[in-house]
Amino acid sequence: MPRPPRRLPTPRAMIVAPQPEAVEAGAAVLSVGGTALDALLACALVQGVVDPLMCGLAGLGVLQLHDPRGGETVVLDALSVCPAAATEAMWADRYLGDCADGYGYRLAGAVNEIGHGAVTTPGILRLFEAAHARWGRLPWRGLFEAAIGWAEDGWMVRPHVHTMFTADEAAYGRLSMTDKLAFTAEGRALYLRADGTPKRPGDGVRNPAMAGTLRAVAAGGAAAFQEGEIAARIVADMAANGGLLSRADLAGFRVTETTPLRVPFRGFVVSLPAPPAGGIVVGEALRILERFDLAALGHNSPGYIHTVTEALRVALADREAHIGDPAFHPPPLDRLLSDAHADEVAARIRRGGRAGAPRPDGEPRDTTTVSVVDRDGMVASLTHTLGVPSGVIPPGTGIMLNGAMNWYDPRPGRPGSIAPGKKRFSSMAPTIVFDAAGRPVATLGAPGGAWIGVALVQVLLNLLEFGMGMQEAVMAPRFSATTPAIDVSNRIPRAVQRALEARGHAVRRAWHSYPFAAPHGITLWDGVPEGGADPQRDGMAMGVD
Repeated sequence: MPRPPRRLPTPRAMIVAPQPEAVEAGAAVLSVGGTALDALLACALVQGVVDPLMCGLAGLGVLQLHDPRGGETVVLDALSVCPAAATEAMWADRYLGDCADGYGYRLAGAVNEIGHGAVTTPGILRLFEAAHARWGRLPWRGLFEAAIGWAEDGWMVRPHVHTMFTADEAAYGRLSMTDKLAFTAEGRALYLRADGTPKRPGDGVRNPAMAGTLRAVAAGGAAAFQEGEIAARIVADMAANGGLLSRADLAGFRVTETTPLRVPFRGFVVSLPAPPAGGIVVGEALRILERFDLAALGHNSPGYIHTVTEALRVALADREAHIGDPAFHPPPLDRLLSDAHADEVAARIRRGGRAGAPRPDGEPRDTTTVSVVDRDGMVASLTHTLGVPSGVIPPGTGIMLNGAMNWYDPRPGRPGSIAPGKKRFSSMAPTIVFDAAGRPVATLGAPGGAWIGVALVQVLLNLLEFGMGMQEAVMAPRFSATTPAIDVSNRIPRAVQRALEARGHAVRRAWHSYPFAAPHGITLWDGVPEGGADPQRDGMAMGVD
């Protein structure tokens, strides 16, 4: 029998994110004529309310945006910096070792992970404000309405939020998330039950103090947070508890605008954020993999997984060796993305050479993303985070501060060492793909720490090499190359695992069905948006006519 005809309307705009409440807020903005940037901001603000360990007003992030009016594609970087009071050797005597999974560093007293000393200078609101001034259409104040409503009226704990609330990372050398929730009286009142356990799916969370903070920023802009009453509360709490962050740090934060890396692949151009953001890993891996007939190997075949793993391991090792804050360590981008380098690595892979597994980049997985396309063809993708949540909620603010000092190597003399004003490399890589005529055909991003680059490469190959739709591309089983073993999804067949082991690879099977980051994205083939949301999170894609 013939397939029934499609009866669904074709949307002209679309938004995708891991939180349904946030997607609804962004879609509502699109429906009343807001730009992709307007919708992205409304969505991101709600994400900070309903996913409070993932992101927030005291966080950091990277935005990539394409504006069809002038054809410009821009990256805005609001990655946080070490406070001015930080010194390179201040925690050297506390160093106990790397976390077992490579995500961060173990220090005596966990001072880099929980509490006031763990907080870096946040700047995500500076990014939001700068972007809105250039690409927004609706009033700034109105973009806060949905977030204020969710904070004041309350929201229900969802499955993935509960997963984060109850995550115990002691086996890796980190604290449990419950420790973070319980660090302040405000955190205990907001996120724990009367018996001291985290709230469960279906439990409500109301945060009127956060609603007040959001109102202040809606009325006064980023300055209300970075310089005004909210800054005063944050700094007073820091001073009372031995924190590093100062009023000058908050007031002095500036957003960095950069030109994206433009990496050719199969006749397309993949636009990626430059260091200290994570596009270099994706770009270098794609340059190497373009030298192989991946389709002939077969999707997720032993030969395909071997080849992609080796390319990723080279890219990750090069990142570790060469990439830090460009202001401190200028990166050799031309060499890493060159034909000569890609040819040499591809030849080495064909000869059977093996790359060693690099140490992951130290970035936690407590991150989120949003991608939007509007009716006029503007494309925007944001990845933002708290780093690791510090547990610190300054009294009266309702917001948890970032704990991104956990990213910095406490040992002096290293590319990732602590230094005043220094940024740390971040895997975050909001991505836009263009066709040969310069038209955007896809946008995507992912949370997931060192897995971000690994996942984005595989989704891009799914789209551009194998012709999958976005939902299929983000759902397809993935594997990871960030440890000495190849980590595989539980949906990759055991026969493939045995064949990889016969090639000499150690293989570890994850129990998760959808592990290794959580990509979300939108394709625009023939100008028609199609969204895809990774099923491991709670989100969705929503089209708007």
